[in-house]
Amino acid sequence: MPKVAVLHTSFVFVNVEPVITELINELIPGVEILHFVDSDVLATVVREQGISARSEERMVLLARAAEAAGADVIFSACSSLGPTLDAASRAVAVPVVKIDEAMAGEAATFDRIGILATVPTTLGPTSDLIAAKATTAGRSPLIVRRLCSGAFDVLMAGDRARHDDMIATQASSLADEVDVIVLAQASMQRLVPRLGAETGLRVLSSPRAGVEHLAEVVRKQVRGALGQ
Repeated sequence: MPKVAVLHTSFVFVNVEPVITELINELIPGVEILHFVDSDVLATVVREQGISARSEERMVLLARAAEAAGADVIFSACSSLGPTLDAASRAVAVPVVKIDEAMAGEAATFDRIGILATVPTTLGPTSDLIAAKATTAGRSPLIVRRLCSGAFDVLMAGDRARHDDMIATQASSLADEVDVIVLAQASMQRLVPRLGAETGLRVLSSPRAGVEHLAEVVRKQVRGALGQ
């Protein structure tokens, strides 16, 4: 049975919103899921207003722990720490998949891209990743960034309804300026149908696209192990 290690920087996807586990079970049935959590590193990045060398080292150590536990593929569930996964990938021998890689590629095909986040540290990395994908494709889209301040804390406190309403308000405000809305936090995944209906726009979220990409990598690893 293949093992997928999921790296977390919060317990939100373990205890509050198990969307990633649900998607892996749906799209890669039979896989064993291992969770590795550093619940303080995201708070450190917020406090330091950026990713320090020490924070990067912590994510590298998390990836190494996952590899030591026998993971066949490592999946990073945090967009804010996405840039550190490049270093983590170099430090381990197994593939490392970023949750927002596939989403960023799709978002980069639009001309006016709105990025909606509930954690300030995610706006920069998500914008940079989409911009890099656009540059590779020879495009220069407009990127509009919008922070829904306080919504993530509300979610962690258990008030999903208020969290969702706060995001919906920001999405409606953003809709007049853009052609697509990108949800920078995977914790907003379940809001895709609501926001699409209320704004009339395409709304992109990372979990499903990210896990679909993960499934491809897992299948490739299994074929390689079988010598196919």
